[in-house]
Amino acid sequence: MLDAKLVRDNPEAVRTAMANRNAEWDVDAFLALDERRRSLIGQTEALQARRNEASKAIGALMKDGKRDEAEAAKDEVRQVNESIAALEGDLAAVEAESRELLLVAPNPPHESVPVGASEDDNVEVRRWGTPPAFDYEPKAHWDLGPDLGIIDFERGVKLAKSRFVVLGRDGARLNRAIINFMLEAHADAGYTEWALPALANAETLTGTGQLPKFEDDLFKTGEGLYLIPTAEVQLTNLHRDEVLEGDTLPRHYCAHTPCFREEAGSAGRDTRGMIRVHQFDKVELVHFAKPEESMGSLEKMVAQAESILQRLGLAYRTIVLCTGDMGFGAAKTYDIEVWLPSYDGYKEISSCSNCWDFQARRAAIKYRDQGEFKGSRLLHTLNGSGLAVGRTLAAVLENYQNEDGTVTVPEALRPYLGGQERIG
Repeated sequence: MLDAKLVRDNPEAVRTAMANRNAEWDVDAFLALDERRRSLIGQTEALQARRNEASKAIGALMKDGKRDEAEAAKDEVRQVNESIAALEGDLAAVEAESRELLLVAPNPPHESVPVGASEDDNVEVRRWGTPPAFDYEPKAHWDLGPDLGIIDFERGVKLAKSRFVVLGRDGARLNRAIINFMLEAHADAGYTEWALPALANAETLTGTGQLPKFEDDLFKTGEGLYLIPTAEVQLTNLHRDEVLEGDTLPRHYCAHTPCFREEAGSAGRDTRGMIRVHQFDKVELVHFAKPEESMGSLEKMVAQAESILQRLGLAYRTIVLCTGDMGFGAAKTYDIEVWLPSYDGYKEISSCSNCWDFQARRAAIKYRDQGEFKGSRLLHTLNGSGLAVGRTLAAVLENYQNEDGTVTVPEALRPYLGGQERIG
């Protein structure tokens, strides 16, 4: 959530940040509400002081036998109490409206983020590996998978609706192998694994920024719960309304969950194959860090996600997103894009973001250090895909395919497939 003090003290900086993000957020509306809030607080405090004086006077008047004057003072106190109650009602309404406005404001970009309007202004920072060179026409995974009998799009439609996928036989085994490989790799790197609910309540989704702004992208149950769009939601909210000890930071968490996205308004965008579907598996990484350590923590997260692709031998590139292409809650984001022959180019497989104190403020996640400062401070939260499993599966199939239609299993995955070297 946007810091109200930042808007109050430096509105021009916020206007610039919103403009750089191509975001429409009414700074003046918030400032007007904030001025109204301060006015109501001032009026309330003045009446409270008046009430206190009148209340003190009542005892003295009664002691001096001035009963009529005491009764008049009591009437005044009652009238003042009614006025205070009305002002407090107005104040609660203004504060609620201010909070709602802050909840839909995107996170200001970090100063190191390149200013730009769209993905065309993103900046590539490195590449790893060489895309495979085929001396035949390679197949896309949406053709290769069905030919091998391991991906079934038609049955996905039959069982649910379009953009749901069924994996069978070695497709299901390969999917599970990728998940287990990722989880063990992250555990070896010091991540703590969690098993989490696939449903979340509104408070949880508000804490990480999906609500209220992106409700249309979520699947909702009749009981007011939502299917999670990413494990980031649950991992981050594990510590909602908590104060962590500073000597336990940074904390590195990971989890595999199914993820569900309505993808409202995205028809026609990457809807063929497994690139953009309504349900997919993902292994998520989340960091909790002290403010002064969070940018270093982001670099470590990106390196961890990249290590998965390196061990799988998949060529990729890493880019830093410009201000106009970042997600709602991010202060800085790196996207990792894997080479997909079907696109003859790179496609996002991981997005790693430092959310600064944006989520921590919404979810009230703080930390304290003994002797460093009094009280507690908001920490920084970070999240990233480590990796999207379906896109990893598609990348393995396409990059490791053979001319005879079989697929060579990457060496890193063979221990999770009983030593199997080929899918055919």
